[in-house]
Amino acid sequence: MGRVVLEGLEFHARHGVYETEAALGARFVIDAELHWSFAGIPDELGAAVNYAAAYGAICEEVTGERHLLIEVLADRITRRLLRDHPRLEQVTVRVHKPFAPLPGVFRDVYAELTLRQDGLAENGQVE
Repeated sequence: MGRVVLEGLEFHARHGVYETEAALGARFVIDAELHWSFAGIPDELGAAVNYAAAYGAICEEVTGERHLLIEVLADRITRRLLRDHPRLEQVTVRVHKPFAPLPGVFRDVYAELTLRQDGLAENGQVE
C-alpha cells in the first residue's frame, strides 16, 4: 500500500464551542494521509486518486458547515474522502486547531481519525 499526504492545508473557519469562535473564526490546519495501492499504475490521472479533488473536498468540509468539535470535523472529512474516492483503502485525517482557547502556552491541539474503506457501510457508518 502506498500513501499520498496532503500536509499543512490551512483554512479560516468558525468551528468551536464558544460564540467568539463562531463570530471571529480561526486558522485550522488539516493533514490527510491517503492510503491506496498505486504500485504499477499507468501514468495517467484516471488511474490515480486525484489529490486536487481531495483538497477541494477538504476545503468544502472545513469552510462549510460549522461544528462545535474538531473531532466531528475530522470524522466528516475522513468519511467524505473515503466516499468520494473508492480507490482509497484507508484515510487518516488530523484537524489542528493551533489557536484553541486554552489558558496556557501550547504548540498545537489536534484530533486524528483513521478509517478504512472496508469498515464503512454504504451509508457511510462504521460497521
